[in-house]
Amino acid sequence: MTERKPPGISFESWVDRQIREAEERGAFEDLPGAGEPLRDGDAPYDENWWLKRKLRDEGVTQLPPTLALRKEAEDALRAASRAQSEAEVRRIVNAVNDKIREAFRRPMSGPPLNLTPYDVDRVVEEWREGRGRGDGEESGPGPGSGA
Repeated sequence: MTERKPPGISFESWVDRQIREAEERGAFEDLPGAGEPLRDGDAPYDENWWLKRKLRDEGVTQLPPTLALRKEAEDALRAASRAQSEAEVRRIVNAVNDKIREAFRRPMSGPPLNLTPYDVDRVVEEWREGRGRGDGEESGPGPGSGA
């Protein structure tokens, strides 16, 4: 590294000049996120930060398949509890039950699954109780629809 400016190069490099001119034009004003803290700015340094962020942003799981299915099953029960109709509850639970049954047919890697298909009628009953309805049903498709 030299201590003096090499001959033929101005004090302001080409890149610095481009940045300065863009600032003068206002190219950096009103950018998305302006004035907000940097995302993950207080996180410890990790050389793979960009890869982990991309995986998280894309919704790619890093869990072994069996644990991912367990999480999906928990999420499905949560979604079923917020469903708007009995038909929707049955559709959600039947869909996750199909995945659980498929995992029994074709074992997945990872820790033991320790899941059994959910009792659809029991989940529907819990959904009704959560909505304050004991015996009333909404009109529409009946049991087994959407399977």
